[in-house]
Amino acid sequence: MTDFIFLHGGGQGSWIWDETLAAMNQQSGGSARCLALDIPGCGTKRGRDTASMTFDDIVAELAADIAAAGFDKPIIVGHSQAGQVLPKLELVMPGAFARHVYVSCIAHENGHTIADMMSAQVEQDPDGPLAGVFSDPELPMRERFRVMFANDMTHDEQETFLDKLEKDEWPPIAYTNREWRYDHLGQVPTTYVHCLQDQVLTPHWQRIFADRFRCERTVHIDAAHQVQNTRPQALAEVLLAESRL
Repeated sequence: MTDFIFLHGGGQGSWIWDETLAAMNQQSGGSARCLALDIPGCGTKRGRDTASMTFDDIVAELAADIAAAGFDKPIIVGHSQAGQVLPKLELVMPGAFARHVYVSCIAHENGHTIADMMSAQVEQDPDGPLAGVFSDPELPMRERFRVMFANDMTHDEQETFLDKLEKDEWPPIAYTNREWRYDHLGQVPTTYVHCLQDQVLTPHWQRIFADRFRCERTVHIDAAHQVQNTRPQALAEVLLAESRL
């Protein structure tokens, strides 16, 4: 059975994968070995002073975490902002991964930041939900997250999920870095998981990002951005199927 490495997105931590890891264990009969990483400042690494970290520092730390696990050619799975990191890990660990799986991941245009990307999305869809949450400067962050992340959850599920947020912070460099490369991914087996109800990275933008990642395969799940929490069994089924290719 293939090993799996998981990396979370912005404002979250390794805890975000708990439901999916449980589903992976159940569906594989316990044979799938999984490791959920934490970006410095997130999850098990909360409270770190990351102000002076470079992006190379982030990547080097994660590469060391992966090497310490001792996995043999794992599949690496990223969600959302993890799209910043997986291509850079491939640069420092060429050939280390059997496959990249991008779950509704961002792929910045070179020279652009996250803020640039969000602005482009709002301009492209000025009447969409993302434009709505950012047009009101008085809207609490919790309510922004409700629209961005939780639109396929019940109200009670939303409240439970939102209570877990605003405790994890990526290093500042992740929001100011403008150097992104994808040309080296052409020979890497790569899958993009499109989330059809995603309101923060809409299907239109997910298709653009999948192209930037040079994805050879695409899979669709009828879920919003937090597919690993709302459709963990479906995501686990997809990941295990990708491991058998």
